[in-house]
Amino acid sequence: MLASIYDHNLSAQLVVRCSRLTQYTKAIMKYILLIYSDETVWTQSELNHCYAESIQLTRELQAKGQYLDASPLHSVTTATSIRVRNGKRLITDGPFAETHEQLGGYFLIDAKDLDEAINIAERIPSARVGTVEIRPIIELTGLPSDN
Repeated sequence: MLASIYDHNLSAQLVVRCSRLTQYTKAIMKYILLIYSDETVWTQSELNHCYAESIQLTRELQAKGQYLDASPLHSVTTATSIRVRNGKRLITDGPFAETHEQLGGYFLIDAKDLDEAINIAERIPSARVGTVEIRPIIELTGLPSDN
């Protein structure tokens, strides 16, 4: 009898979890599009054109209700990195890692799935000369919000 009650409770929990998963996968997801490129290859004119194209893209995304945030970053030469080990902090000037491409900016978007996020990412001007990394956001409850 106890095994039967246990099996019934386990089955009920699985149904609830599967129901939540189905709701989750149908929901709009937030994605961050991390923009990487070699910042030394851009002329000022190209950079200004890239900014103008990016602003236009954000306006198009806003009109569709998909825009959450976007911003370019200052040069990697302005970066400061911190590591805390054994309670001691180590602060260094410059980026976390030496790479050929540097994080140059981001878009934060709403998309129904990865395919839609990819379609948006390929429209980012820097994708033509660098890389756009697409990552889903984990939404934690209890964080402050603008709402």
